[in-house]
Amino acid sequence: MYDRLASIRPRVRSGLERAFAADHTPHEVAASFAFGVFFVAMPTAGTALALFALIAYFVERASRLALVATLVVFNPPVKWAVYGASFWLGSHLLGPVPGASVADVSLSAGLDLLFRQLLGNTILAVALAVVGYAVALQLARLHHRRQRSETPTRGTDARNDDARSDVSS
Repeated sequence: MYDRLASIRPRVRSGLERAFAADHTPHEVAASFAFGVFFVAMPTAGTALALFALIAYFVERASRLALVATLVVFNPPVKWAVYGASFWLGSHLLGPVPGASVADVSLSAGLDLLFRQLLGNTILAVALAVVGYAVALQLARLHHRRQRSETPTRGTDARNDDARSDVSS
């Protein structure tokens, strides 16, 4: 398991670095990543890629690579863990489903189970999106500062890391 995670880390890092290097402000990268985290964390039945393609096509300020990075981060094993935590959270908040156990979930309890899953999933997706935004924003700002220090002669019309992101947030 650790080897699998270790093999994914360089791909995620290079994808995020390419996203940071694109012509987007840190706020745009972080907002794109947070939106992607929220949507991918929800039970969307695999429609995330199609939605991301539409957003990338119609929303100029969206960072395509930041959106795709969320698909790498939320791979199937991670999504199953999120779904399990979501159901636990929903059941913790609303109480257990009468007549349903882990070993024997009845079809008559379907709506109760679904409601608990969606409630927990929404709460976790919002929390993960907020954390994802904060982390991506800090990483993007750090990357932009590092790029600025390596190339001191940037044009005056180039976007800097704080000018537009603080105004538009």
